[in-house]
Amino acid sequence: MIHARGGSGRGWRDGQVIVAPDKFKGSLTAAEVAAHITAGLRRIRPELPVVAVPVADGGDGTVDAMVASGFAGLQTAVTGPVGNRVAASFAMRGETAVIELAEASGLRRLPDRPTPATARTATSAGTGELIRTAVTRGARRIVLGLGGSACTDGGSGMLSALGARLLDADGVELPPGGAALAHLERIDIGDMLRVPVTVASDVDNPLLGERGAAHVYGPQKGAGAADVAALERGLARFAEIARRDLGVDLADRPGAGAAGGVGFAAIAFLGARSEPGIELILRHLDFAERVQGARLVITGEGCLDEQTLHGKAPIGVARAAAAAGVPVLAVAGQRLLTRDMLRRFGFEDAYALTDIEPDPQRCISHAGPLLEQLAVRIAETRLGDLLSRNA
Repeated sequence: MIHARGGSGRGWRDGQVIVAPDKFKGSLTAAEVAAHITAGLRRIRPELPVVAVPVADGGDGTVDAMVASGFAGLQTAVTGPVGNRVAASFAMRGETAVIELAEASGLRRLPDRPTPATARTATSAGTGELIRTAVTRGARRIVLGLGGSACTDGGSGMLSALGARLLDADGVELPPGGAALAHLERIDIGDMLRVPVTVASDVDNPLLGERGAAHVYGPQKGAGAADVAALERGLARFAEIARRDLGVDLADRPGAGAAGGVGFAAIAFLGARSEPGIELILRHLDFAERVQGARLVITGEGCLDEQTLHGKAPIGVARAAAAAGVPVLAVAGQRLLTRDMLRRFGFEDAYALTDIEPDPQRCISHAGPLLEQLAVRIAETRLGDLLSRNA
């Protein structure tokens, strides 16, 4: 059964402040961050026209951000990473469905902590089931966010759920997981469902080798040294059979190692294009249109650090705002970059919860009220100047 849940409508006008943060991981969703910032600003400026546009970069929280910004939210039961049934959500608007791998096949969907056994056997089947369900609901285009996966199966589970058959030497379908791929002998994709897919991911790792899916990400999913070696053998066999039988030779493609090799399956078998996650999500949120006529944008994420500068959500928002000539402020739980560094990337200024609460654990546990205090400080000290400069 599929259950629908509504999102907020879209709307914007000249003179507004746009609040477009990513999640504060472990504390608040992007929509909650936006709500707390808005509440703080309006304590000082109750008349201020504020539009919340929660954002994401394709990882955890992408579906929630899309629903909060106007997509319809749908939920259905799918296969979890170790065969457990999980309730997974996806977002739709028109003929576009946004699917987040972590919703069906993520580490957070494991019934317990990751172990060597789950590292070897975890499957991406639920992600394929979400794609199939979205197509039955009318989707003709899929945006697939990769990140937070529990599996290192090369996307074989996803392909099986879409109708592909991965067979051993006796013609028997393989059990789930990346380790089982070492016994792969033939791939039959004759009945596989195909739909245009765009992958939202910033990972550029190849499928195999020291920078590949097993070696880099396997240990995060419970794999020890022997398990990493078994997963590498399985993925190598998968790539070999795909090359031999189907002429698919894309294991070295940047991004093939994303989400335990699901990137490889999406690119090689579904013809997926890969785009930087935040740029893709902003386009589907019509952000370039929303920012026109705005006077200020406030963005942010849990921690502003070196990773932020490599295409994370706040950088994408800052670039889009700069293209429209709109100033940008950043907020975060922690700020590990200097203000001068952030200004070089287009931010007028940056604020952190640790500016007003030195205890990091309290910043996590009381993130909402602290964000409102921080927004009050912004409204009292910077808002008037920024709004008058961009009037």
